[in-house]
Amino acid sequence: MKQLRVVIFAKAPKAGLAKTRLIPTLGELGAAALARRLLDNKITQAILANVGAVELCMTPFDDIAWQDVMVPTSITLSDQGDGDLGERMARACKRVIDGDEGVLLIGTDCPALDATCLRQIAQKLNVADAVIVPAADGGYTALGLNRFHPLLFSDIAWSTGSVAFDTLCRLAQLGWSVRQLPMLHDIDEPADLRWLPADWPETQRA
Repeated sequence: MKQLRVVIFAKAPKAGLAKTRLIPTLGELGAAALARRLLDNKITQAILANVGAVELCMTPFDDIAWQDVMVPTSITLSDQGDGDLGERMARACKRVIDGDEGVLLIGTDCPALDATCLRQIAQKLNVADAVIVPAADGGYTALGLNRFHPLLFSDIAWSTGSVAFDTLCRLAQLGWSVRQLPMLHDIDEPADLRWLPADWPETQRA
């Protein structure tokens, strides 16, 4: 059984850069504040899950906005680098798996992807090559892998409603064993604000 590494893929929580589809509802500063809250939440949940090392994979890596993010010293920092989302995720996953670890790749957009859910993914990775948690918008909120293949990340229409389906098709094509967890909701559009925790102020804008 491989050691597991949780890799949090995150964009700098900078006004005008983060959660841009929420700017019409929350404004640039409000959208950036929510991005920061989602990031802090995901770091906390990844640590609480206690399933393996935690890494924050950042873009842009040298953005000044990162200076205001309190990242525990136990977390490794890395640069997503250049390329589209698929190229950046492929690079991170290959690096981790080449280092003889399993990878649990997550974003920051889903507050329901909590420590309990991360533990469930880790348990299923003990008996499967891959674990996927679909998102309601057709993407996925988490992808766990014990093996790497570039087919999972190339020529996929990212940010569309077919991402999870296409990824599952690619996994089937590879003949890998797969486990799928129940669908969760990302926070991307104004209508998604209703899926935030009830005590978050942004929920009142839904």
